[in-house]
Amino acid sequence: MQILVTGGAGYIGSHTAKLLAKAGHEPVVLDNLRYGHRWAVRWGPLVEMDLSDRAGLDATFQEYRIEAVIHFAAFAYVGESMHDPAGYFRNNVVNTMNLLDAMRKAGVGRIVFSSTCATYGDPLHVPMREDHPQNPVNPYGESKLMVERLLQWYGRAYGLQWMALRYFNAAGADPDGEIGEVHDPETHLIPRAIAAARGDLPALELYGTDYPTHDGSAIRDYIHVTDLGAAHLKALARLAEGGASAAYNLGTGKGHSVREVIAAVERACGSKVPVRESPRRAGDPPMLVADAARAQRDLAWVPGFSSLETVVETAWRWYNYFRSTTLTAEEANR
Repeated sequence: MQILVTGGAGYIGSHTAKLLAKAGHEPVVLDNLRYGHRWAVRWGPLVEMDLSDRAGLDATFQEYRIEAVIHFAAFAYVGESMHDPAGYFRNNVVNTMNLLDAMRKAGVGRIVFSSTCATYGDPLHVPMREDHPQNPVNPYGESKLMVERLLQWYGRAYGLQWMALRYFNAAGADPDGEIGEVHDPETHLIPRAIAAARGDLPALELYGTDYPTHDGSAIRDYIHVTDLGAAHLKALARLAEGGASAAYNLGTGKGHSVREVIAAVERACGSKVPVRESPRRAGDPPMLVADAARAQRDLAWVPGFSSLETVVETAWRWYNYFRSTTLTAEEANR
């Protein structure tokens, strides 16, 4: 099948595109390259375009024989969303409506949506199941929840088949070393810890040392990016088989503290991570851990790369490779 992958030049999208190609599909990547990278599009054509371009969307569906969509394209910086909610709702919600309407016009009726645990807001219990109340505490999470609701109503009114996959903490890199995580700015813990271990950052900020956890630092559920990609293929296959539309958590069910992640990075790279302890950030809960039993049951999805050691080792190998190419994110897109 030809599968349209919006945001397919980005971190999770590019890993999913690789898995689609390995499964015999052709990923047609649609990306405006604001955060994605041209070098990450290696397994199918690139349509360089923004989802605000309605005419361009229609032309894309006319040019390619798209049978389903995997939708990653979104702004995804929580802090930024607090300062620019209008931009986040316009890009993440309005542009998704453009995509859904173009799908309707082209007769494409299946979509897998990249959602997030940020739709839940502050956890009332851990691990978090899919029936946990959804009360986002930032515009980013709110925008993703609004899209989930759009999918539900488009399903009821127009027969759209959909899956919403709520990620916890995406991490790691392609085990083959072909692609990996490159953000500008980089806000994720593991690549920042690696950068500090290599001396590319003066120190890693450790936000919060007084959480009610075993070592005082926050706990998160880290899921390998290849396992995330595999879940999208599983969801796509279930829709193709006539499976019911649904939302699923994607996580391991096991949390690791910030200090445990730092220790894993130090083991992988053989050097200390300089740390600067700072107060908690507003809105950071002590613990976020998924209950992903529903995805394991319904999608037959079992994470295979998500031990903390594998996550960190693949991230470490990719970071060293990418830095050795002396490419910045900006240079790589030229």
